[in-house]
Amino acid sequence: MHLQLLDWIIVVASLLICFVPALFFGKRAGKNTSEFFASGRSVPWWLAGLSMVATTFSSDTPNLVTNIVRTNGVAGNWVWWAFVLTGVSTVFFYARLWRRSGVMTDLEFYELRYSGKAASFVRGFRSVYLGFFFNCMIMATVNLAACKIAGILFGFDRWQTLLLVGVLNVVFATYSGLWGVLVIDMIQFFIKMTAVIAAAYFALQLPQIGGLSGLVDKLSHIKGPGGINYLNILPDFSNNWDIAIAIFIMPVAVQWWAVWYPGAEPGGGSYIAQRMLASKSEKDSLGAVLFFNVAHYVLRPWPWILVGLCSIIIYPQLSDIQNAFPNLDPKLLGHDIAYPAMLKFLPVGFIGLMVGGLIAANSSTILTHLNWGASYLVHDFYRRFIRKDKSEKHYVLIGRVATIVLFFSASSLVFFLDTAYDAFNVILQIGAGTGLLYLLRWFWWRINAWCEVTAMASSFFISILMLILNKSGIHFSSHIALIITILFTTICWVVTAYLGPQTDRKTLIEFYKNIRPFGPGWKKIREEAGISEADAKSSHENIPLGLLGWFSGCIVIWSSLFTIGNFLYGRINYALILLAVFIVSGIILIRVVNKLWINGKTESI
Repeated sequence: MHLQLLDWIIVVASLLICFVPALFFGKRAGKNTSEFFASGRSVPWWLAGLSMVATTFSSDTPNLVTNIVRTNGVAGNWVWWAFVLTGVSTVFFYARLWRRSGVMTDLEFYELRYSGKAASFVRGFRSVYLGFFFNCMIMATVNLAACKIAGILFGFDRWQTLLLVGVLNVVFATYSGLWGVLVIDMIQFFIKMTAVIAAAYFALQLPQIGGLSGLVDKLSHIKGPGGINYLNILPDFSNNWDIAIAIFIMPVAVQWWAVWYPGAEPGGGSYIAQRMLASKSEKDSLGAVLFFNVAHYVLRPWPWILVGLCSIIIYPQLSDIQNAFPNLDPKLLGHDIAYPAMLKFLPVGFIGLMVGGLIAANSSTILTHLNWGASYLVHDFYRRFIRKDKSEKHYVLIGRVATIVLFFSASSLVFFLDTAYDAFNVILQIGAGTGLLYLLRWFWWRINAWCEVTAMASSFFISILMLILNKSGIHFSSHIALIITILFTTICWVVTAYLGPQTDRKTLIEFYKNIRPFGPGWKKIREEAGISEADAKSSHENIPLGLLGWFSGCIVIWSSLFTIGNFLYGRINYALILLAVFIVSGIILIRVVNKLWINGKTESI
């Protein structure tokens, strides 16, 4: 593909609009680590929410969704739509708890919640495990997508793409800190949404497609792998029970609470927690996460899905993509590359907008992960265990060095990955079984630091064992492997909760007084602290109202998502019914939020 002069002008303009404003935050970010990693805890809800959405809108996401659509149909997206349950539970049960903790990173939480050497070990271990190894895996998947896109558009080798995006991302991540990342994210989100909507529009205008009606008509007569209907929003439970279990039942019934995945962590964590902790109030923390979940699941998916559906008609087989792009590295060929392959049909000007949007998509995610990972390595490892008495400027400098090291490490990993979907499954498998612990550690005093160690070790061990068995010819389906991992991991950490060393009582009492967790799981500690049940209730959350908010929030997101889908399919009756469900659940959600917040403070009961 060849970009015209107009395309290059638009690319340059997009980058200038995104990145130049961030230059004004370099001096502020360099003041101290609070500014560099947490924006001085003064971020409004809308900026924090937009940044969360932009971060999860990475260059690999359209490729991942296209891969899912081509292999499992639209219904295959339930593997990530199910995380609505996780995200909305964070809104109503965890966002304010995180903000009350007052920590700079979510790993600092460990020495607030646990005690002794075990707490320090968990904090230090996870700072390296998540901040370096896990984080590099995520960034590698994002950069792999960038390599595939650049390979299609420009014929670049992997190293050429990594060099170009590396210079841009590392410079801004090291200079502007979290403030710069937030501002870049805000601008990039609107550029990216414009670009992907344009891609969907022009894909539908192709004569082979014939618009929305043509797309629906053609795909209605095409069956996918296992006889699936590509257009179905729910899987076919009558004829494809195994597929239905893998892509719907497991995600909705188990995966959302049992699996740790960046951006959809049970109880909140990683860069989602970073944005919550950077918010200027508890109310802003709640508002940011609520806005993020609505935008994440409702505004973004359908433009990607439409392009993925169109690609099935244009490139029915992977060989068709290879024939259309004969110079493409065969190692990059996969269903996920169908999305960038569809971009060849964009007209002059819109190609430039898409290239600018894809660079923005890559940067918004990489910048966040570089800043987030560096915050772990500096604040939770280097400052905590190596050099405790240095100046703030020293730690900011180390943060910038860590940022550079992270990018080069993640870039080297790109050469070992094949598709975004493979990496997605690896991350899900490694994080399986730990989610329930992260949900309950706020509400059950008996969970201790060694539970965290046991959960991580057992989950990693069983995942590696599954991989070895698979390589040796003993195959497990993905959902069976997930269930085995979850059961093994959960049994291990629950046993540790009863038999392992307990958290110091003083630490538990201080945690209870500061965070005010609700529910019966802290009854024993409350009694030891000498707090009456009446006093405890006066500071507890309104649990029934929170549950109602959780339920109505999930219905709002799913009903609006499927209202849009049915309108696009031309199924007006279904769309109107879902629209009515959306309106009713939306009214309930608004009333719940208003009741939970009075003059910016949590309502007491």
